[in-house]
Amino acid sequence: MSGVLALKRINMSLHSISEYFDDMARRRKNQDYLKLPTRDNGFVDAQFQCPAQNIPWKAISLATLLLVIGTSLLVFGALAASGRINLEHSDRLWPMIIIGIIMFIPGAYHVRIAYYAYKEVPGYSFDDIPEFE
Repeated sequence: MSGVLALKRINMSLHSISEYFDDMARRRKNQDYLKLPTRDNGFVDAQFQCPAQNIPWKAISLATLLLVIGTSLLVFGALAASGRINLEHSDRLWPMIIIGIIMFIPGAYHVRIAYYAYKEVPGYSFDDIPEFE
């Protein structure tokens, strides 16, 4: 018998559920509850509009500079390590390679993001590149 009652409760329509809650609200007149408005869905039209995309030219130029200098330091360091270029002081070899790596990695990363954002690849935008004011 209790299974039949449970099935009847499950099959209640939305109208009967709203009537049930309205009836319960009428019973609790002494409490300070307010019924929420049913017309407001919580969205504003402006949140669905895409703002104009600003291109961070300073950050892209800095990333390009880091990429070029880092690549040149890595190339000269690799040529010096292989013996193609003779350095007067061989102790400058490893700092040149390390500084080249430190400059190459963020430069290549941000130039890649800028390129993919320019080509409008999904998942990439100019908003991913930090701006310098």
